[in-house]
Amino acid sequence: MPTVPVDKADLFERLGKQYTTEEFDKLCFEYGLELDEDTTEEVEQAIKNGLPAERPYKLIYPPGGEQNLITMHIHPETQRVRPLIACAILRNLRFTPRSYASFIDLQEKLHQNIGRRRSLVSIGTHDLDTIEGPFRYEARDPEKIKFKPLTKTEEYTARELMTLYESDKHLSRFLPIIRDSPVYPIIYDSRDRVLSFPPIINSEHSKITLNTRNVFIEVTATDDTKLQIVINIVTAMFSEYCEQPYNIEPVKLVLPDGSTRISPDIAMRTMTARTSYINSCTNLSLAPSAIAQLLTRMALSPTLKPSLTANAGYEDEIIVSIPCTRPDIFHECDIMEDASIAYGFNNLPDIFPQTSTIAQPLPISRLVDVIRREWAMAGWVEALPLILCSHEENFALMNRPDPGTLAVKIANPKTLEFQVVRTSLLPGLLKTIRENRSHALPIRLFELSDVVFKDTTREKQARNERHAAALWCSKTAGFEVVHGLLDRAMRMLEIPRIASTDHTSELGYYIVEGNDPAYFSGRAADIYFRPRPVSKSASKLAGLVNEVKGTLVPNSSRDIKIGTLGVLHPTVLSNFEITYPCSALEFNIEVFLKKS
Repeated sequence: MPTVPVDKADLFERLGKQYTTEEFDKLCFEYGLELDEDTTEEVEQAIKNGLPAERPYKLIYPPGGEQNLITMHIHPETQRVRPLIACAILRNLRFTPRSYASFIDLQEKLHQNIGRRRSLVSIGTHDLDTIEGPFRYEARDPEKIKFKPLTKTEEYTARELMTLYESDKHLSRFLPIIRDSPVYPIIYDSRDRVLSFPPIINSEHSKITLNTRNVFIEVTATDDTKLQIVINIVTAMFSEYCEQPYNIEPVKLVLPDGSTRISPDIAMRTMTARTSYINSCTNLSLAPSAIAQLLTRMALSPTLKPSLTANAGYEDEIIVSIPCTRPDIFHECDIMEDASIAYGFNNLPDIFPQTSTIAQPLPISRLVDVIRREWAMAGWVEALPLILCSHEENFALMNRPDPGTLAVKIANPKTLEFQVVRTSLLPGLLKTIRENRSHALPIRLFELSDVVFKDTTREKQARNERHAAALWCSKTAGFEVVHGLLDRAMRMLEIPRIASTDHTSELGYYIVEGNDPAYFSGRAADIYFRPRPVSKSASKLAGLVNEVKGTLVPNSSRDIKIGTLGVLHPTVLSNFEITYPCSALEFNIEVFLKKS
């Protein structure tokens, strides 16, 4: 769950009461929240949400109505890079150092989460008294855009800014969003002064300060749903600091096709909730009026609606008006949750569930536990590396080529360490050895966990496989050690060892020389498994057919490669900074599950 920092003094002032830590913790819990910790002994506390309050947000038009609204003209070229924009104006604001810091912090939080680090949504705020409408949202050649960016004293072209901010720790993260676009988005006022270069940086000319009274807000985006959520939250949350609280001045958007639209749209949404549904979920017997009162405490506006059923006059349905600040409400169950919070989770009656189930481990988990227990009793230590790794660790450092159809790649990795979902357990074990080189030899590690492969035949285009892997590191290679570990695992799974030339055995495993580049040439082996044939049919005719097939097609045709073992190649060890020889083992466990 996210942790949201809230100013303690400001919050208590709004609640109209001072609380001790214990009292406030209890109050939060009644609302389904959790007090995280006191970050100072004075005014700052961290809680996981805020308490709601009903606010009458409304759009205030200037004298003359809609025709006198400030306009934003959207040029067609913007469709090539960042096609959507929304705007609003807050007049007669009175910032304090605390509210100003909160205003900036809110923008950063929205950029990071719902804006996906500005790739979907970016916010620009400007001192309206330093600029003049109407405004223009354009997309131009980077060389034709020139202005003085925030905190700078010189003018730069957009292309120069992309080079300048490559070394900036904060802004460099956003450059790839538009770097390869043939045109860059830019916002001008009526005197051709730049307001913003979204999603990178605002202009120094229109920056806001503590003394700013009128704020022009523009939000550019590539996703319309998130655009509307962000513009509504920013304007609604800070309209309370206006001289006339909760008043928002709209802006007229002139779209590329000539049509117009008023922004922001803060109209309430309506949903229907049933009293019977809320009572059945909470095991309560509340009247519709009582539920409506609870919803009112949660900043919702309920209206009772008479039911059309045989029980005339029983108001089963409640029409709920949802403010623009509650984009988290999607379904009737969300309204039910709000009613439960207002009623108090601690006050809900305790009941036994209507159904009862008995938990048991999955078959694959039971199978894995057999191997885990045996290997642990043999003196091996289980490691738990991360399932994500870098592309280099998964392929290049292991001397393995990337066919391009094997690994699931992370679309927008936060760091270079987490680029792909691993396709082998060995890189994680090798990194564990690398970080524990000071331990006494031999080092014996194993892991039993999932790897992931691309699979176009699956609905989600990928599949998980449960693998077992072990790594021996000592002064000698220890091939015979990991070979013995494999034999022990197979013995516990009741899989007999057979010769690779044995074509008559119905069940078993064997190893043959392999050529995996991760292993030393001549010291590598592939592990093959021959599953038991499908049980013969009860009918004599079908039995005869199976017998003929068994004679014509040898049992070895069913053999499948399930893994590898061998002495790791010196290049691989060098790549992971390991100076001692190592032997490794890895195989697929899922093939041993009995088919129903």
